[in-house]
Amino acid sequence: MEKQVKGRVWIFDDDINTDLIIPARYLNTFDPDELAKYCMVDADEDFPNKVKPSDIIVAGKNFGCGSSREHAPIAIKAAGIACVVAKSFARIFYRNAINIGLPIVECTEAYDMVKEGDEITIDFENGQVTHHPSGQNFNSTQFPEFMKELMNSDGLMNWIKQRGFV
Repeated sequence: MEKQVKGRVWIFDDDINTDLIIPARYLNTFDPDELAKYCMVDADEDFPNKVKPSDIIVAGKNFGCGSSREHAPIAIKAAGIACVVAKSFARIFYRNAINIGLPIVECTEAYDMVKEGDEITIDFENGQVTHHPSGQNFNSTQFPEFMKELMNSDGLMNWIKQRGFV
């Protein structure tokens, strides 16, 4: 995981569930590239055509609620999203994102301040989100050391493989 990511913002509301992130009708594959084609289509049908690598999702509370499918963070990561910033995350989504190496941070002020299309930087080391149009900095959550190791390994399975456990 990089120490910082900078990207254009896509805004989503509260309670974005896993069915909105990757609809059930597309769950017949685990292929990340195929899942990326349908990422967020039920929330914004043109999202897969508009999103660019290094873009950032900023959302309200309870992002990733609903079913425990790992497809949801896989689709987001495969679509090129560099990080998801939300007021809060559903617990299972949070852990699934860490397990596959999708950076996520909680930051209430970012959701309240940024607009779609704005550019922000997330500094993972210092726990800050910088809103470039205004120059304001907001505090965000930081990963504990163990989770930083998982993220730096690009997820749990890579972390396990790097240590020779499989």
